[in-house]
Amino acid sequence: MALTIEQEQILIQIIEAFQNGKRISDLPDVKGTNPFDLLVEVLDTDGDSKKATLASLLPYLEEQCSYGVELSLTVSSPTCTRIGDVKFHKSLPVHSRIKGCLLDDDGKVVEYLDPKDWTGQTRDGSRGQVMVEIPLHYRKFSYDGGVFRVQLSELPLPGYHQVPKMYVSAYEATVQRTGNKLSSVVNNSVDFRGGNNNAAWDGTYHSFLGRPASNISRTNFRNYARNRKAGSTEWNCMTYEAQKALYWLFVVEYATLNTQAAYNAELTAEGYRQGGLGDGVTTFDWSEWETFCDYYPFIPCGYTDSLGNRTGIVAYTATNESGETVKTFNVPRYRGIENPFGHIWKIVDGINVKTSPSMENGGDGVSKVFVCSDPAKFNDTGYDGYRHVGNEARNSGYIKEIIGGEYGEIIPAVCSGAGSTTYFCDRFLSNIPESEKLQCACFGGRSAEGAGAGLICLSQQVSSPFDESSNIGSRLCFLPA
Repeated sequence: MALTIEQEQILIQIIEAFQNGKRISDLPDVKGTNPFDLLVEVLDTDGDSKKATLASLLPYLEEQCSYGVELSLTVSSPTCTRIGDVKFHKSLPVHSRIKGCLLDDDGKVVEYLDPKDWTGQTRDGSRGQVMVEIPLHYRKFSYDGGVFRVQLSELPLPGYHQVPKMYVSAYEATVQRTGNKLSSVVNNSVDFRGGNNNAAWDGTYHSFLGRPASNISRTNFRNYARNRKAGSTEWNCMTYEAQKALYWLFVVEYATLNTQAAYNAELTAEGYRQGGLGDGVTTFDWSEWETFCDYYPFIPCGYTDSLGNRTGIVAYTATNESGETVKTFNVPRYRGIENPFGHIWKIVDGINVKTSPSMENGGDGVSKVFVCSDPAKFNDTGYDGYRHVGNEARNSGYIKEIIGGEYGEIIPAVCSGAGSTTYFCDRFLSNIPESEKLQCACFGGRSAEGAGAGLICLSQQVSSPFDESSNIGSRLCFLPA
């Protein structure tokens, strides 16, 4: 579609305004047309008119229509430098459109939740699943002279890739036992019993009522999610692409790779976010956790809902049968998403790692990472429909380098010479088999993970998509077709 004469005239005025030092956010409507809306329309056109327009706009577009961070890959500090339009680092245009909602099984928004506090609204599943809407946006990764950059935009700028709209469960998922449907609800009835559905613990200090579900394989997490709508592949358990989107949104907002940096509700003098999400639910001693609930989840779903769409922490005290305090945790919430890391591992779909044994054991000593963004092609037995994005580190340790690349893959590539407050700050738990295996990925860490936990803390110690564990759960996702 070519530009109309009127559109070209308006664009000439916009370009002249740019040349005179004005920014797109400062420009008034031109002939009743919002300049930002027109740029969106222009970037979606084809042909010579688009090419000529882009050539004129490129010197201004990225600087004025994107925001992100950069850091030197040779520096150990996880602190990033903000780049792009400084106004966007205050208004956070992509982030500000993240919001909680109730989603019905057809994927339609029933209602958006009160941005300040969800506790007064129906969250028991009767009106839909409690989800967080991640808006469509655009993202670019680049590398120049040892400097890594990630940039976000609401515009489809040249070199940027689309991050489709998606819905991620506000809570670690539970299961509606009638029909085995993966759910994101605040519901203490027996039909939504979490953990391994152990009824014997009902009414005790470690009851599974109202808690997330665990001890379920990735295969069944996928099946239970798709039970929400027969014949559809839009409902899924947590996906790799959703995990990646959350991580880079956090990094750009807080300008740090350290998700466990101390929580700080105050803005900087410039009006920017600072700190991180705190320790999270990661400080249980292993023996304490085992004694308390045998490594199962214990934080109630929706515990932080008084924060609404906001980011913050809420203290939770675990007590034993006598009512004595066992441990107090600060439960984190990131823009409506509760426990984005810690508590229990979150197993993800859309990533299969082809792990070969060491050369001494007859393998090639390589772990090849394959990812897929098409839920219809998710599988647990092969790599058809997946793309090879790089090779994973073979040793456990803190992450020094990630695969990165054009799409910003968050899989560890080097795990040596780093720590809990340097480089990527999160830990990788490797598992090299004696024969070739398809391995899946669990993100976030668990209740006794300590300083190694975080949004890209990764484990393959429960490696098969068919394995189950008391401390592995997932989230619920809806990916509109």
